Amino acid sequence: MSVDTLAGSTPDLARRERTQRYVQHLMGMPVSLAMRGRHAADRRGRQAWADTLASLRATDQLFSTYRPDSFLSSMIRGEKGTDQLPAAVAEVFALGHRAERESGGAFAIRRPGPTGEIVLDADGVVKGWAVERAADHLLALDATDFCLSAGGDMTCRTLDPDATPWRIGIENPFDTRTLIAVVPVHTGAVATSGTAHRGNHLVDARTGEPPAGVASVTVIADTLTWADIDATAAYAMGEQSADWLATRPGRSYLVVWADGTTSRAATAVDR
Repeated sequence: MSVDTLAGSTPDLARRERTQRYVQHLMGMPVSLAMRGRHAADRRGRQAWADTLASLRATDQLFSTYRPDSFLSSMIRGEKGTDQLPAAVAEVFALGHRAERESGGAFAIRRPGPTGEIVLDADGVVKGWAVERAADHLLALDATDFCLSAGGDMTCRTLDPDATPWRIGIENPFDTRTLIAVVPVHTGAVATSGTAHRGNHLVDARTGEPPAGVASVTVIADTLTWADIDATAAYAMGEQSADWLATRPGRSYLVVWADGTTSRAATAVDR
C-alpha cells in the first residue's frame, strides 16, 4: 500500500502542508512514517520516530522466528514454557486465541509443522499489534498528524476531522505497479493480506490448505491489530471471506477475487 499525504484545512495550514517522511528497514520489511504538523520535522518528532523503531525492535526480539535468540524461538525449541510468558507475549497469544474463536478456526497461531509437530506462528497477530503499539509514541505528539506503515499495513491519525484524509493506495494483486483502489482515512487502520509479495504463505487452519478463489483482502478498521487479524483470517477463508467480513462490526473491506472481480463494503473504498 502507499500513502498520499494531502494537507487538511487547519489553523496551522502552512505547517500541515509540509509532510516529513522517514523510512527504515526493520523486521524484514520497510517501515515508513509520514508526518505533518507541529512536530513533523523537529526534535520531538524525530525522537518519537526513534522510539517507534525501538518499540518495533523490542517486538522483534520477542517474536521473530528468524532470530534464534527470540523468546518465541526459545519456546519452539522447548526451552521456555507458558509459565514464563512476558506480558506482551501473553497478550499476543490471547489475541490469537480470540481470533481463532471468532474466525471459526480459519485463523490459528498454532499449526502443524512439516513432520506433524505443532509450530507456533504468531505472525498473523504480531505485525498489526506491534505497529499499533509502537504508534503510541506518535500519538503523544500534539498538533501532529501521522501515517505509520509497516510492510504496507498502516495506522493513521488526523486531528482535524474536517481535514483532507490520508489517501491509502491499495495495490492491484495482479500487477503491484498499479492501484486497484484508494482508501481515504482520517483516523484508523488499513491492512491487506494476499500473495502478491510473499507468495502463497497463508493457509486455512481448518484444512491446512491454501485458500482458493481469492487474490487479496483489505480491511479498514479502528485499530491495526484487528484490521491485520481480520485481513489474514478472511484471506485464509478463501471464498467465504466477504461473507465473514460482512458480519464483523466496524469493518469495511475490499476483497479481490482470483478472477479479478471485487466485493466491498459500502463506501469502503474509492477507485
